[in-house]
Amino acid sequence: MAYASTYTTAQQGTADRLVGFASNLVERFKKARAFRKTMNELYGLTNAQLADMGLNRSMIRRVAYQAVYEV
Repeated sequence: MAYASTYTTAQQGTADRLVGFASNLVERFKKARAFRKTMNELYGLTNAQLADMGLNRSMIRRVAYQAVYEV
């Protein structure tokens, strides 16, 4: 008994790759802007306000990164 299989691969054209690159770039810029905004907002809080949230100043960068990039 013989089996025949046909595999087709998706061919991406230059335009498809360019659109994918542009959308990836836009997404990265949006995340970078959200990261900066989160950092600025957290740095604007007083030490007492940060302590109420269970944070200190040395944790701000990590917390902002986790919030934006969901790591």
